[in-house]
Amino acid sequence: MNNSMITSSVSMHALQQKLDLAANNIANVNTTGYKRREASFQDVLTSVKQQPQGFQREGRLTPLGYNQGWGAKLFAAQLNLAQGSLQATDSPLDMAIEGSGLFEISTVVLDADNNPVQATRWTRNGSFQLSPSADPLDPDNMLLTTKDGHYVMGTDDNPIRIPINHRIQISPDGVIMAYNETEPGAAPIEVGQIKLVRAVRPQLLQQLGDNLYSLPGNITPAQQEEILQTVTAANNEVDPITVRQGFLEQSNVNLSDEMTELISIQRAFQLNSRAISSSDQMMNLANSLRG
Repeated sequence: MNNSMITSSVSMHALQQKLDLAANNIANVNTTGYKRREASFQDVLTSVKQQPQGFQREGRLTPLGYNQGWGAKLFAAQLNLAQGSLQATDSPLDMAIEGSGLFEISTVVLDADNNPVQATRWTRNGSFQLSPSADPLDPDNMLLTTKDGHYVMGTDDNPIRIPINHRIQISPDGVIMAYNETEPGAAPIEVGQIKLVRAVRPQLLQQLGDNLYSLPGNITPAQQEEILQTVTAANNEVDPITVRQGFLEQSNVNLSDEMTELISIQRAFQLNSRAISSSDQMMNLANSLRG
């Protein structure tokens, strides 16, 4: 196999991965809170080839050598947290984040022994609902959950509970006030505050599907704060992260840009495949020569 076939085959593998990213972005163009991923490439290997001494001529200033590349590989699939457009829904349980923040939720996963355990996840999808509490000792409260039933966490690291027959109003900092619908004159009560985290290093987030993100398993609590910083009143003055009640954030995927990117990938893939075909034909001609 010659150099051109090696270079083209390696590059085609990287282009296939980039094509998968573009296809995933296009498939989620209408997914609430979805953030597109962008491919980043790097050289697999670059070596210096020495030319024959016959290339040496008087007055030549460039060295006798040239860089020989061996294709490119996908270095990272970076998460683009650019703000998506906000769509008004007029539902008090729909929330959108403005800024590079995430909602923290609690999900149930299976451990190594197939036992259900609680795990922390993050999402930009603020389409929430009220679900009955599974605790028989707490029949007077509803739990704020995602559409899949995952608990929305509060700043006290506990699920947010909403009293039955209460409507909620959410301030930009995530504080939830509950108003008794059966007693319109009653004073509102504060039932909790939605926990928000700032994505400081979003490239380390792992995409799990269902619009959920997690952290690598070897991350310590101290390292987690360097990746996802808990939003507080003290650190939310610069680059603030706020909540908009009654809105949902749309996907930040631009369909026209993705289609343009898709055409570019297809053309690059076609170029490399033709390079392999040309190399194969040249090798066939060389093998067909007779002395």
